[in-house]
Amino acid sequence: MKQFFKYTLASIVGGILSLALLFGILFAIITALASGFSEKEVIIKENSVLKLSLGTEIPDKASDNPFSNFDFMSMTSTKAMGLNSILKNIEKAKKDDKIKGIFLDIGSIPSGMGTIEEIRNKLIDFKESGKFILAYSSGYTQKAYYLASVADKIYLNPQGAIDWKGLYSQVIFYKGALEKLGIEAQIFRHGQFKSAVEPFFADKMSEASKLQTITLIQSIWDDMCEKISNSRKIDIQDLNLIADSLWVYNAETAEKYNFIDGIMYYDEILAELKKKSGSTDKPEDFIVSLANYSSAKIKSEKNESKNKLAVVFAEGDIVDAGKSEGSIAGDHMAEIIRKLREDDKIKAVVLRVNSPGGSGLASEIIWREINLTKEKKPVVVSMGNLAASGGYYIACPANYIYALPNTITGSIGVFGLVPNVEKLMTEKLGITVDGVGTNAHSDFGQISRKFTSDEANFIQTQVEDFYEVFIQRVSDGRGLTKAEVDSIGQGRVWSGLNAIEIGLVDEIGGLNDAVKKAVSLANLSDYRIVEYPEKEDFFDKLIKDMNKNMSAEVIKEVIGENYKFWQLIKNVQKITGIQARMEYGLEIN
Repeated sequence: MKQFFKYTLASIVGGILSLALLFGILFAIITALASGFSEKEVIIKENSVLKLSLGTEIPDKASDNPFSNFDFMSMTSTKAMGLNSILKNIEKAKKDDKIKGIFLDIGSIPSGMGTIEEIRNKLIDFKESGKFILAYSSGYTQKAYYLASVADKIYLNPQGAIDWKGLYSQVIFYKGALEKLGIEAQIFRHGQFKSAVEPFFADKMSEASKLQTITLIQSIWDDMCEKISNSRKIDIQDLNLIADSLWVYNAETAEKYNFIDGIMYYDEILAELKKKSGSTDKPEDFIVSLANYSSAKIKSEKNESKNKLAVVFAEGDIVDAGKSEGSIAGDHMAEIIRKLREDDKIKAVVLRVNSPGGSGLASEIIWREINLTKEKKPVVVSMGNLAASGGYYIACPANYIYALPNTITGSIGVFGLVPNVEKLMTEKLGITVDGVGTNAHSDFGQISRKFTSDEANFIQTQVEDFYEVFIQRVSDGRGLTKAEVDSIGQGRVWSGLNAIEIGLVDEIGGLNDAVKKAVSLANLSDYRIVEYPEKEDFFDKLIKDMNKNMSAEVIKEVIGENYKFWQLIKNVQKITGIQARMEYGLEIN
């Protein structure tokens, strides 16, 4: 009996200690997260320099997911910065007398070209204040150099590298892997350029896909070269010759061909910044990070206008239901737009679209609310990196559409994809399926067998019908005939510059331009901006997302760059119904 009580007591004590340890870890996580989200004011000293690094993916609007920037190894959380915050803080620095200049400490920038374009344009605006911009790197990628080219002076580490070779786009194909696994991708589509499904039934790009892709990247490259030429005073022909010849690759060649202004070590660039700013402090005291600067307050007039202008961020895949991080749920987005339409204090709506599309049904649900809203108040669209397929579907009814020159848009086409895993199950795994049904097609949609010809025709008819609806929506929204839309549709993607020429977009411009246009259309003399979706309560969000996001972040930490393939698999699993979606795996390097 003594032994029984002894072991029982030990088990109870052990359980209590384990529970205490678990709560201790949980408390540490919550404390770290809460501190990362706290808004402790930062005091900026005189003669300070704002530092922009931009080394992580930049969403249009910062996530309020507590785990999106949490490091489970160090138990620390960093403040996430969205494009909206970055642009606001550059504007704030422009007006802040304590900020003397901006330090671009950049190398590789994983964000899309549209995001980089927005920041570059804002930096050009910043320079109108007369303040300086210096850029430095140990290695410039092409995107990073494009951003750096706006600086007054560009410097490179003595052993640093610079990438200048032209743009390249590639698509990853899965046909061979699917065949080895015994999986058949049953494809239904409309549009000779609708290459979103090509990776699942082909092993190389179709001629139509090559045509649209080279047109797209050539437009983006030409725009990059033109702007770099203007900034660096290098002839466009020379920029192309240098890329073709691979003449620029290190610090010496970069300086020789005027890509940079000097070769420096990091301590030397810090000394240069100190001289330019007039500071007498240590670098850690006068150089302030963007994240810290966002918590600094500068004197400004309080805006108490009753007129509100809503900026709605629609970012990620368009999905049928379920509000989740990084996606646009049809019903949820429709509810936001509906509330804004019914709110008399909201005088205009700017819809920021950054999406490759997704569910056709969800796109239609959102389209309806935007179309109704346009009848009551101005709706202006600002396109980011992507506003393609379903992303264009929800944009087309707006009063006015802005795109960036390197926005990827269009992709007016439709597809359906249903896997047939019969061979995988029977020949690879030795699994068979049998069942009974009440009618001829009761088992229609089962992935354990191939579609009959009648069933395939049924799905193809739905694809064709939805395509007709899609081009009608664009026709109504853009004032084009259906035939005109069809001729520029067929699933083809376009750059923002190309899209203006064919009538899909009204003007080249960014988010700030869209805001100004909405103000003009609404005839507002005073207004204040409110952003949607609204930020959720920190602790509600923490509890809701804890399990889901911890697992996602752990996967991302373990597989690193291969995380995109895991995301691809997850996205394919989500496909239901007719899809209005751009290509999977289209990468521009």
